[in-house]
Amino acid sequence: MRKLIYIPSIPAKTPDPNVIQPIANVEALTFVKPDVKNKNIIVGDFTYFADKDFERHVTHHYDFIGDKLIIGKFCQIAAGVEFVMNGANHQMNAATTYPFYIFGTWEQPAPTQSDLPLKGDAVIGNDVWIGQNVTILPGVHIGDGAIIGANSVVASDVTPYTIVAGNPAKLIRKRFDDELIDIMLKFKWWDKSIEEINNLIPVLTCSDLKKVKAELKARLV
Repeated sequence: MRKLIYIPSIPAKTPDPNVIQPIANVEALTFVKPDVKNKNIIVGDFTYFADKDFERHVTHHYDFIGDKLIIGKFCQIAAGVEFVMNGANHQMNAATTYPFYIFGTWEQPAPTQSDLPLKGDAVIGNDVWIGQNVTILPGVHIGDGAIIGANSVVASDVTPYTIVAGNPAKLIRKRFDDELIDIMLKFKWWDKSIEEINNLIPVLTCSDLKKVKAELKARLV
């Protein structure tokens, strides 16, 4: 088996995860991390959104609930994606779901958090591709390397390196065999330095998965 050849190099311009608009004259693609101000939205380096003003797409995200949206590195988030947070949930263990308390003219105190169906933080892994117009519901965890098909509604957790689609989103298939998935999760290429990642690009973009498996497996030893 021929090995993929690495030629160590440093990019002519070092990639900068802290610029909001990484492609000149393309306003509708932004790095998320430097663009968010909400302390409860935590995003890793080089994750991009195929639009601008990412925080407008995180809805029902209220400070008094305190839930977080946590997104890893190198994620690709298409236009029209919406992250619905726990503030969208209504009380479901009573005779009505109507939120009288938010209007102030009705004599009802706000329900306690224990009476609300809160799902916790939404957590998106690394190198996740989220297709156009996807809706991600509260508390969902999406594993590293997953792909979410366009127009899907993600209501439950997604395991690493799987493809899901639909409303509600269902498993379509695994991206790789179990051995390569295990190698990828151990290798964690997204946590390496910019120089290391640059030199790994021939492997990361290679479609011969047998070669990819052999190369990464050797590097784990």
